[in-house]
Amino acid sequence: MVDIRTAPIEADCFYHIYNRGINGEAIFKSDRNYLYFINKVSEFLIPVCDVYAYCLMPNHFHLLIKIKSDLELSSFIVDQNFGEALKNGLHSPQNIFSKQFARIFNSYSQAFNKENKRHGALIESPFKRKLITSDKYLINSIIYIHQNPQNHSIRQFTNINFPPIKPF
Repeated sequence: MVDIRTAPIEADCFYHIYNRGINGEAIFKSDRNYLYFINKVSEFLIPVCDVYAYCLMPNHFHLLIKIKSDLELSSFIVDQNFGEALKNGLHSPQNIFSKQFARIFNSYSQAFNKENKRHGALIESPFKRKLITSDKYLINSIIYIHQNPQNHSIRQFTNINFPPIKPF
């Protein structure tokens, strides 16, 4: 079995990304939490991937994303002044998505912990991901993500007007 901690995330590929709170604990307790997380996704992920579907649940989330091309990732790395790290390491095109995702988790967890007077890890590590290998799998993943609230018997949502996730 492949260790997701060491398996690179490939450019131009679709992935189902998902994760949950430590021990299944809530990671979103207020509308403000959901909006903050979505803003962090916009800030850190949009430069390295396109988001096709998402679902935020009280104790977990799902994202369907497509990693940008190697050229776009390399350009982003240069724009961020990561310098010599471009060739390998955490700032290489193969690892930049994971680094950006870690930035979301760190930023979100710090804000959530401060607001809720808690400390320690909030979200499981590493985040889970599944490579989408066919059009049928892609369609089924989109359906699964959009039906997730029903699958968890969550029928009523608060009136949150999520901003569209779009490039800067």
